[in-house]
Amino acid sequence: MTRHDKSQEIMRRSREIFPGGVNSPVRAFGGVGGTPVVAARGEGCRLIDADGNAYLDFVLSWGPLVLGHAPPAVLDALHEAMTAGTSFGMPTEWELRLGALIRERLPHMERLRFVSSGTEATMSAVRVARAQTRRDGILKFDGCYHGHADSFLVKAGSGVATLGLPNSPGVPAALAELTLVTPYNDIAAAERLMAEQGGRVAAIIVEPVVGNAGFIPPDPAFLPALRRLADAHGALLIFDEVMTGFRIAPAGAPERFGVNPDLTTLGKVIGGGLPVAAYGGRADLMDAVAPAGPVYQAGTLSGNPLAMAAGHATLRMLTRELHAKIEARTARLVQGLREIAARRGVPFSADHAGSMWGFFFRAEPVRNFADARTSDTELFKRFFHEALARGVYLAPSPFEAAFMSAAHGDDDVAEALNRMDDALGAARG
Repeated sequence: MTRHDKSQEIMRRSREIFPGGVNSPVRAFGGVGGTPVVAARGEGCRLIDADGNAYLDFVLSWGPLVLGHAPPAVLDALHEAMTAGTSFGMPTEWELRLGALIRERLPHMERLRFVSSGTEATMSAVRVARAQTRRDGILKFDGCYHGHADSFLVKAGSGVATLGLPNSPGVPAALAELTLVTPYNDIAAAERLMAEQGGRVAAIIVEPVVGNAGFIPPDPAFLPALRRLADAHGALLIFDEVMTGFRIAPAGAPERFGVNPDLTTLGKVIGGGLPVAAYGGRADLMDAVAPAGPVYQAGTLSGNPLAMAAGHATLRMLTRELHAKIEARTARLVQGLREIAARRGVPFSADHAGSMWGFFFRAEPVRNFADARTSDTELFKRFFHEALARGVYLAPSPFEAAFMSAAHGDDDVAEALNRMDDALGAARG
């Protein structure tokens, strides 16, 4: 069992400076109880905390670290970029290199714009949609999280779901009324809403695979139905691939599901561990963004050279062959967990897409956030802490996806399964 004396002391002092002691809510362990462990460094697939405890890491900075912690290719690229300077506030070739590589991998993104966070990307994509359609409403799905902009904090997932917040104080009612919500994977509900209010909907925005209410894949007909509904009612379709981009398939959701959106948002993997996001899509839509057009959006650190270098190095290393290898190990881990739960008689469902995966303590597959809320969250809390004590770091919430990296080898997967087998036995009692 691990000790966390130094982590606890750091968190005690942090609570005197930061709200809840953290700079992003879900890090506070509010969904599982207890005191967060404090990271000191990462090595490959392992995270080492302030007390020197090592963990097999399946959070991976909430998704960006597809190559694992501190990969040499990314560190070398950062060193090269850093020796020239950290920021210029003017164009650099690093932006062109990463932008061209993204467009090569995701050709439906004919134009794109770099920003510094997923919230910026989704907020900006919706602004483009509103300007192009001359409508104000958006349709999102219960439990999907698209950042903390006002329009998105209505029935949101991620930390909002983890902390049990129905919506967020501080969001004007007039803005909240512009956000329409239906259940994920419920085509009939989306059809009814669009039939009634489609004339005021600028965009349908969706996580192609939900990662912020736990891991929830789309039914085969769901995304094609959203494409048809958007077209029928003159709305734009936005895929929020901040989490799924370069995770669920080498060319993202369009490759995996055969559906092209009008606009896409990206983040996480494209920064290689640094703060980067992007939004983009059809050229006629993106050419409305300033200075090419009238839709204003700007950012002092957008296209930061260090972030561009880290992202470029990450994507160059993430070949189709490597992606397939990571996906195979992800499938092996998920199947192993299913077998462990079955042997122990624990209600359990798990799935994956590419190197993104997740599970619920519920026998039936989860199709939406309402299903997710019926899972055994108390068992999850006990399992989380038992796994943590055995050196496995999972997201500290029953409503978050997990991730695999290129640094997780076959032996690491086997080791993780052994540890989680013991953890589930202890958690079940």
